[in-house]
Amino acid sequence: MSHCPCGSAQTYNQCCRMYHDGKTAPTAEALMRSRYSAYVLRNGAYLHRSWHSSTRPNKKSLLQLPSTDWLGLEIVRTEQGGEQDTQGIVEFIARYREGEQVGELHETSRFVKEGGKWFYVDGLAPP
Repeated sequence: MSHCPCGSAQTYNQCCRMYHDGKTAPTAEALMRSRYSAYVLRNGAYLHRSWHSSTRPNKKSLLQLPSTDWLGLEIVRTEQGGEQDTQGIVEFIARYREGEQVGELHETSRFVKEGGKWFYVDGLAPP
């Protein structure tokens, strides 16, 4: 795979693969990007592991992801979520295609860091 699905200038092996393989994402944005890549690659196990236990759906639902074609990720903004923070927000737009329909998911996601690891908590569509 040439470029990482998350839209970085790196290859998948240099970028999100290390997180999918078990390395801890250093920031909320890195976790967001790796989760987007997991959706692209239909890696439900990683999505389950990186979802906070208080809001995590059952694993079976994440292992049966729909066949969405993800077209690109744009990070709109981040608040906190750095290596020294314990909370963070990442607003993003993810473009996709399902059948003949093209759409976008615009979300402001909340992340928490517990035990040295970032987790996705939940997200809201901006007003």
